[in-house]
Amino acid sequence: MSESMRERPAVSQQFGNAVVSDGSRLFQGIVQGDLHLNLVIPFSRDRDFVERNVILDQVHNLCSQPGSRTALVGFGGVGKSQIAIEYAYRIRDQSPETWIFWVHASSAARYEQSFRDIADFLKLPGRRNPQNNIFRLLYNWLRGEASGKWVLILDNIDNASFLLQNPADRSDRQEYDSDDQTQSQPLFSYLPVCQHGSILLTTRSKEEALKLVERRDIIVPLVRALEYMPLAIVQATAYILQKAPRYSVQQYLEKFQQSDRKKATLLDYEGGQLRRDREAKNSIMITWQISFDRIRQIRPSAADLLSLMSFCDRHGIPESLLRASDEKEVGSEPGPQQQGPALDELDSDEESTDHESQSNSSDDDQFENDISALRDYSFISLSEDRETFEMHSLVQLATRRWLEAKGQQEKWKSEFICKLNAQLPTGEYENWEICRTLLPHTIAAAAQRPKDAVSLLEWAAILYKAAWYLKNIGRVTEAQILAEDAMRYRIKILGHTNEGSLNAMQILGSAEKLLIKVMEGRKTKLGVDHQDTLTSMANLALIYREQGRLEEAEKLQVQVTGTCKTKLGADHPSTLMSMANLTSTYRDQGRWEEAEKLDMQVIEIRKTKLGRDHPDTLTSMANLASTFWGQGQWKEAEKVFIQVMELSKTKLGADHPSTLTIKANLASTYREQGRWEEAENLGKQVMETRKTNMANLASIYRVVEIRKTKFGVDHPSTLKIMASLASTYRNQGRWEEAEKLQVQVMEISKTKVGSDHVDTLTHMNNLGEAERIFEQVMETRKTKLGTSHPDTLTSMANLASAFWKQGRWEEAEKLEYPTG
Repeated sequence: MSESMRERPAVSQQFGNAVVSDGSRLFQGIVQGDLHLNLVIPFSRDRDFVERNVILDQVHNLCSQPGSRTALVGFGGVGKSQIAIEYAYRIRDQSPETWIFWVHASSAARYEQSFRDIADFLKLPGRRNPQNNIFRLLYNWLRGEASGKWVLILDNIDNASFLLQNPADRSDRQEYDSDDQTQSQPLFSYLPVCQHGSILLTTRSKEEALKLVERRDIIVPLVRALEYMPLAIVQATAYILQKAPRYSVQQYLEKFQQSDRKKATLLDYEGGQLRRDREAKNSIMITWQISFDRIRQIRPSAADLLSLMSFCDRHGIPESLLRASDEKEVGSEPGPQQQGPALDELDSDEESTDHESQSNSSDDDQFENDISALRDYSFISLSEDRETFEMHSLVQLATRRWLEAKGQQEKWKSEFICKLNAQLPTGEYENWEICRTLLPHTIAAAAQRPKDAVSLLEWAAILYKAAWYLKNIGRVTEAQILAEDAMRYRIKILGHTNEGSLNAMQILGSAEKLLIKVMEGRKTKLGVDHQDTLTSMANLALIYREQGRLEEAEKLQVQVTGTCKTKLGADHPSTLMSMANLTSTYRDQGRWEEAEKLDMQVIEIRKTKLGRDHPDTLTSMANLASTFWGQGQWKEAEKVFIQVMELSKTKLGADHPSTLTIKANLASTYREQGRWEEAENLGKQVMETRKTNMANLASIYRVVEIRKTKFGVDHPSTLKIMASLASTYRNQGRWEEAEKLQVQVMEISKTKVGSDHVDTLTHMNNLGEAERIFEQVMETRKTKLGTSHPDTLTSMANLASAFWKQGRWEEAEKLEYPTG
């Protein structure tokens, strides 16, 4: 055995009990008891040590894990060092072959001297050469497997800065530190992580401990983010160790979660001490891409299927979506996808001869064979329901990266969007089950905007239909985000007056100016009595009603109802909807008998046509209950509210906004009857449900994370959904969280586009600051440029937009339509 590995000092040295340079005694073994050559510790065992078996067992369990770093943290005088000493002797008793080294770590000088003393004890070659790096010498010895097992105890690390700084930056650097390696690497980097060694440190500071010991609650999320893929975990470990100690698990995790591009960069890394064949690739991305090339060669159709699946949400991928033709399905939204060239003309030059070998197989056989091939390669798996498929997220990422390298990413993104649009129906109640199944894939599509105009229209159609569904199930915030994106890109490609653009505008339906534009566009394009024009008129009437302009609302609603009855029939859904809207206006005007009469008509027709538990029927019944309530008919109102509440719980769910509204109305009915306890109980239920489930936060979180991953945290799409999440927090009364998130959005926007950009000002508006700034800018421009200058008008429009968002309709109208 070589001297650098494990040369044993002479027995006489073991009992020499020499005094080392820092004044401590180096006990090379045990003064009393059996001979032991591997214990390098300047303290004898405390025979009066008070047993602390729970802590010692915890230390033993943690330190026994290969490559572990464990910290004992506590106030001065609580016995940290004594526990470490006792642990050292217990290891000596249990495992005599294990080396145990003690390092004084209270200062850089004592730390360095401890390393020198250990090097002297081990008689490491070159230790006396002042040009050699003593830390590197001991590091190399500790890392070598031939050295055997070891435990390194770092005592009293109350200030870890000297370990983390570059030696060249330290004021106490010794003359011997002339080695370039020493000057460029912190001392902490010379503490190896290996399977045959562990490190125990004592400190008063948890903060200092966390600098040197990775927290388990950080490591677990990283392993989870890597989805427990062994090669990915080993690769991440190699990357972190290569850059340690200036790079931590936390930093790796944060970088990994920033975007797909950052994630792919990390997973492309090759290096470290991976125990693989020298010709095998250590990069998980390269490893998988070799497999992709292989499957492309032997079964091109399976590679095509994998390419398509890489753009889906990774869970619950339905066979119907993968098999979908590119033709428009029944129930899909009319119009926009029919503009421009047919979708099957896209990339038609590449549909290929590679598949000729399978031309004799039926489509079913080919699909099943493709699925089997992908499962054999472990690219996909069956879900628990055995009806859908799942795909590892890192496989998805690697597949898309491979497609990008081959110049095929846009082709397969467009294919996915086309198939999803063909499968996704509109958001009527009858289609809810299909919409629910496809919603995760719709959200995935929303984060993958295509480049070509035809696919962009397909993408906008998906967003519109998803917004329709989300709005109907009560997830209004998400619906608004998707509808805004759909509207923006439809207008960009088709113009303001195209029917697809108007559809997207209509679903937003929150501003009078926007609805007037939709209505006038439809009047010009479709005619006054067209069903879509009537819908726009009905929506504008609702805005007038919200503003208290009841006569204007009634006038429009009477016109719409009359035209619908004539053109569509008395029992047509649009006719019934217009009658229900007119009923609400009558109710607001206190015209109870007229409201009740219309309510009854609508309910009876809807019960016959749609069924008693259809959401539209329930809405009509709730309206009738409100009419009873307005007339003081509490018992009648209570009876109907209870019926509607129970049906709504079953049909829509207990936490659906409509169910909660009905429950709140029932509570109000109890209160009017003096039934205080029942009213209070129901009111509390509504409040708690809204606190925990308002606007379906889990899905908004998902959209936030997807947009962060796909676009980066500073992308406008990411900032928009983050702002919407902040708005949801405000609606729940979670003011601190709302403000914290909104400030973050505002600061990122300031950095990205400037403090005076309209997006930044809009985010500031959410904090209550934009309005003041808009007013200040507007007044300054009026003075400097005049009221008719384009910049002044822009400022007035910005302030008006802020008023619209706050529901301050009259102030907005005054700015947009000034009278003098």
